[in-house]
Amino acid sequence: MKLSTPIFQLKRRAKLMVRNSTIPLHEALDQIAREEGFARWSLLSAHLAASSLSKDLFSRIVDGDMLLLAGRPGQGKTALGFELLRAATEDGRRSVLFTLEMTEQQARKRIKKNAAGHTETEIVTSDEICADYITRHLSSATRGTFSVIDYLQILDQQRHKPDLSQQVSVLGEFAQKTGVIFAFISQIDRSFDQENKRLPDMRDIRLPNLLDLGLFTKACFLHNGEAQLQNVN
Repeated sequence: MKLSTPIFQLKRRAKLMVRNSTIPLHEALDQIAREEGFARWSLLSAHLAASSLSKDLFSRIVDGDMLLLAGRPGQGKTALGFELLRAATEDGRRSVLFTLEMTEQQARKRIKKNAAGHTETEIVTSDEICADYITRHLSSATRGTFSVIDYLQILDQQRHKPDLSQQVSVLGEFAQKTGVIFAFISQIDRSFDQENKRLPDMRDIRLPNLLDLGLFTKACFLHNGEAQLQNVN
């Protein structure tokens, strides 16, 4: 979604609102964000951060990567995933979103909002999404195909599916063999405390079930409009 005016002008408008009324700055910023189509200012900031970060991040991803996109709610990890899908389609690659969180209609709406309306991404919303389902769906995929999985912690939520560690291992082997890229949207544990460190890291990944984080090759952590990409292996 394109803003009606540059962000520095939006901030200036918010400060003028504070000066001319009794509301605090955070309320003025949230009001400006709602006028721009976002529920609150933090979501607007996360959207802008994802847009600028995606270009640099995409250039550093290689075929066969297993990427974590991790952050607390509202920090832009889903927006970044959609921006990366757009970058993939603009690069002439196949892009696929596997989501256990959204309906296809909801996903299309988010894509239009967060990724400038591109419509080339394939959206898969089956309740049966798991590693075996994903690898079957991508059995004919060419190298460099970009897939986002929304999200990591619910891949094994249903009891009839293999455990999370087994699924990620299967996807990692598939990525190495085929050159398909997987980006996993991931939750950060609630215990993360910004007072102790500016950004979360691998120790803050929420793991309700056992998982070897060494199965991933890269991780990108987001918080308060900042982001950090690191190699895992």
